[in-house]
Amino acid sequence: MEFDPVTWAIPAFVVLVVAELLWARNRRRDAYESRDTATSLAIGLGSIVAGALTGSVVVGALVWIHTLSPFAIGWAWWAWPLCFVLDDLAYYWFHRSAHRVRWFWASHVNHHSSQHYNLSTALRQSWTGFFAVTFVFRWPLAIAGFEPGMILVCAGFNLIYQFWIHTEAIGRMPRWFEAVMNTPSHHRVHHAINPRYLDRNYAGTFIVWDKLFGTFEPEETGTRIHYGIVNQLGTFNVVKAVLHEWLAMGRDVVGAPWRHKLSYLWREPGWSHDGSRETSAMIRKRWERDHGAAPLEP
Repeated sequence: MEFDPVTWAIPAFVVLVVAELLWARNRRRDAYESRDTATSLAIGLGSIVAGALTGSVVVGALVWIHTLSPFAIGWAWWAWPLCFVLDDLAYYWFHRSAHRVRWFWASHVNHHSSQHYNLSTALRQSWTGFFAVTFVFRWPLAIAGFEPGMILVCAGFNLIYQFWIHTEAIGRMPRWFEAVMNTPSHHRVHHAINPRYLDRNYAGTFIVWDKLFGTFEPEETGTRIHYGIVNQLGTFNVVKAVLHEWLAMGRDVVGAPWRHKLSYLWREPGWSHDGSRETSAMIRKRWERDHGAAPLEP
């Protein structure tokens, strides 16, 4: 199956960005910043190019993994919703790993590098996901017997769903909807650098995964959200936005004692062998202690 839902959704993405720009012009002028938006668009274009260059290898590997499966689910109608739900579960674990393992974070960090939260931010997709081998998180679906084409289409619709939740133009959704689905409110928490919100709400489509695995945090009414990364990028340079964490990680590995070198790849972002830095988990726990808040589950 060669159908790519994301390609067909691009015109809708453009229309929605323009609509949000008009909303921001009248209601929230600080929601957009021209240089930031240009960086987001450039990163989005680069991710399309990167995907085109590496896509055949990713698909080929998925097809090969599928041939090793002892199961053959085929194209039954019931397999589609099941595949979508399980793909979203796989995305949750990829996304959680992308925040807790520095190797994966180096590929994902550019998505969080904007200090603005709008629909153009959703376009900040990875250029280096292939190098980081993040595609392996969907291999279990192929091993389980789902068709590679079905997996890729479901992944595409998952990505499309996540586009619209990158906005401040939409407040809270109905309670029944927010109980199950990821929403702008839930995802604003994920992009926040407020200490209480760090490492929360990894969901793609269904917020139930965060509630099930102890990583859910609701948006607090009246709290101003600050966006970006803990150590802000401080530049609109596209190449730096995409590669800065890879370069920083490389410097740490080179400069670390031998027994700690691999830890700078697989420990959480911000970890240091001498305790000179703080991880996001440390920042959140310090905030909980200072504010007398009940500790959140890791």
